[in-house]
Amino acid sequence: MKPLFLLLSRGVEVVLDLLFPKRCVGCGQIGSFICSNCWRTLPRLVPPVCPKCGKPQPSGLLCASCWRKPGKIDGIRSISPFEGIMQEAIHGLKYNNLKAISVPLAQLLAIYLETTLLLVDVVVPVPLHPKRVWERGYNQSGLLARELCRLTGLPLIGDCLYRFKYSLPQTKTMTAEERWRNVTGAFSCCNSKLKGKRVLLIDDVCTSGATLEACAAALKDGGAAMVWGLTLAREI
Repeated sequence: MKPLFLLLSRGVEVVLDLLFPKRCVGCGQIGSFICSNCWRTLPRLVPPVCPKCGKPQPSGLLCASCWRKPGKIDGIRSISPFEGIMQEAIHGLKYNNLKAISVPLAQLLAIYLETTLLLVDVVVPVPLHPKRVWERGYNQSGLLARELCRLTGLPLIGDCLYRFKYSLPQTKTMTAEERWRNVTGAFSCCNSKLKGKRVLLIDDVCTSGATLEACAAALKDGGAAMVWGLTLAREI
């Protein structure tokens, strides 16, 4: 017999679905946040890509930017271009309080891990500054990471990487150079939980890779053996 709180939780969910039915962010169809048709047609970023930053690269070799600035992160991978249905879904998650969409979005991340040879030990969400968490009410990357760990069984470490520098959102910077300056030195690894671990960093969007690189630098300063970034989308 199910515990009472689970029955009550399910009852609340049913009522909310009746009052506020889920609509597909792509086509508006009632039933789910991403309908089966939009799920099938969601564009994917597939090889060949730059092995470092994950941007499409016909040669499959390092792109010019990664040759010039190799950085600390071992690699970045993304599921989809930041456009269309994926852009609408992420916008809803970040700005419209559509926290429940983190569940199907995390499924995309889990499928990626299951179908690649990306070996990691722990999952770490890219943190927001406490002021930004207070303004938004939650960290969207934290929601994605938590659901991903539920699906994969990987441990979630959310109390190690900390953002102590409050700065402009990356979307409000004009150039790649500004984005790198905006997050340089913004993060710190505050304990040794990740020492020797292969870390999977989770974020919603990769724009220039600057945020993931700054996180990776802090994690490796804290003893992480390897750091990979995985995002739902990237600007290309």
